[in-house]
Amino acid sequence: MDEFVNFLHEVFREFGPIDTRRMFGGHGVYHDGLMFGLVANGVLYLKADAEIAARFSGRGLEQFEYVKNGEPMKMSYFMAPEEIYDDPAVAKDWAALPFEAARRSKFSTSRKNRK
Repeated sequence: MDEFVNFLHEVFREFGPIDTRRMFGGHGVYHDGLMFGLVANGVLYLKADAEIAARFSGRGLEQFEYVKNGEPMKMSYFMAPEEIYDDPAVAKDWAALPFEAARRSKFSTSRKNRK
């Protein structure tokens, strides 16, 4: 596991324990079994949904994008703000937002599957 991914355990210490797993050349960042972050090319991206995406884009934080079949594809993850790396309390607040987005997404998906 790379040094940056290991460092995230320290960054999110006030939020609670995280788990990181290799995926697609990067890492998923999990808390309580839900993926709330993504590390790609040494950059941390945090999950966003319609309720919180404006908080990220309003700060100029870039949305995660990859190329599939020559076409750019945007995912519902935005770059984490720099200040989370220096202040565990700020990291806790910012981690709570994408974690709740992941919970909403899981709840929404489970409701769709029941229909």
